[in-house]
Amino acid sequence: MIELQSYQTLQQEITERIREDRGLLEQIRAEIRPLKSGVRSIQPRTSTSISLVATDGGNNKLQFDPFLVQLIRVVDSSNNEYCLEAITPTTNITQLSEKQWAADGTPRTALGKMMAYLGVRHLAHLSQMIRTTNNTDTISASWVQSYREMVEWATLFSLIREKDFGSDTLIVFDGLLRSKQFADGLFARYLDGLNEGIERHRKQRRKVYLVGIAKHSQALTRYRLAMALEHILVTNYPAYVDIPLDIEKKAYIDTKWPFGNEQTGPFLGGKMFFVKFGSGPRDPIWPVDIYLPQVADAQIVLGYLLADAINGFPVPFYPQCLQQAHEHAALIDFDLDMLQDHIFEGIRDTLGHEAPVLDTFRLQDADPSRQRY
Repeated sequence: MIELQSYQTLQQEITERIREDRGLLEQIRAEIRPLKSGVRSIQPRTSTSISLVATDGGNNKLQFDPFLVQLIRVVDSSNNEYCLEAITPTTNITQLSEKQWAADGTPRTALGKMMAYLGVRHLAHLSQMIRTTNNTDTISASWVQSYREMVEWATLFSLIREKDFGSDTLIVFDGLLRSKQFADGLFARYLDGLNEGIERHRKQRRKVYLVGIAKHSQALTRYRLAMALEHILVTNYPAYVDIPLDIEKKAYIDTKWPFGNEQTGPFLGGKMFFVKFGSGPRDPIWPVDIYLPQVADAQIVLGYLLADAINGFPVPFYPQCLQQAHEHAALIDFDLDMLQDHIFEGIRDTLGHEAPVLDTFRLQDADPSRQRY
C-alpha cells in the first residue's frame, strides 16, 4: 500500500497540475459555449425501427482456443440472421475472398455484393487493414476486426438496397457512420450506393432514414464536463445539439483527424449530434451520427429515435431496437458452451491418436492462481 505521506505528496502534485492546467478547461468551455443557443427539443414520432449488430469478438470468452476462432455473425433487432461464419487470424485471405463469389462469378454474399458494386474482387483491395501474407509469424489478428466491420457495412448496404419496407423505417447502425477501414475512395462510392437505395424507396413512397449511435466518442469525452458547467443539454425535456465539424476536430488534438479534410470527406458519412433522450437534466448524452444527406431531417430522425429510446431497457434512454439486436447477437450461456464444445471436437479430430491428452487437459485448472482469493 502507498504510505500516508506518499498520498499527501501525490495529492499536492495532482492539485498543482490541475491548477496549472485550469486554462485548458476554460478554453474548452469557451469552445462549447456558443452551442447553448443551438439546443433544440425533440418530439417523439412513431415509425418502424431496425438495428443491425455484429457479434463482438471480444465477448467470445472461450476457455481454450489455441486457434483463436472468431465468429462473424450479424443479426438485427428482430433476430434475423444475415451472416454466420467462423474464421481465424490465419485464415487464407485469398480463399476467403473467393468465398464471396459463386462459380459463375456473381456475388453470393452481402459482402460480395458490396465488393461487386465497389469494383473490387479481393478483400485486400477493399480494405488496407486486410493484408495477404505468406509468413504466419507476421500475421496480426487485428484484420479479423476489420473483416467483421466490412461484413457489417455490407449487411447495411444490402438491407437498404434490396429489402422492401412496408412503412417509413429508421435503420439504426451500431456505431457512428464513419470508417477508416475502406481503401481510399471506396467509402465515398459506398455512400453513393446507399443513396441509390434510399432514392429507390422514396420513389416507392417509402422513407428510409439512417442514423448511427455510439456509446462514446472522443468529442463527447472532451466536452462532457464543459457542457455541464455551461448548462448545455441539462434541459427537463429530450433535446439535441448540432456539433460543428471544427468543434469535433478539436477532440483529436493529440492525433490526426481521421476522417478527411472536408465534411463530405472519404471516410465520413454522418453529421454528429449530441442527443439526450431523457427528460431529466442529468440523463445520459449520446453521440449520434445522422446520415449526411438527411441532416435537414434531423428533427424527424431524432423524433423516431426518441420514440424507440423512451422505453429502453435495461439501459434507460438508449434505443430499444439496438439493445434487442445486441441481446440477439451476444454469444453467452448455451451458445457459448456449444461453441466451446465444437472447438474441442475440432481439436480432437486434428489430434487423432493423441486426442486423450485433450481430455486430461480439460480437467486441469487453467488458472490455479484464482485459489488465492
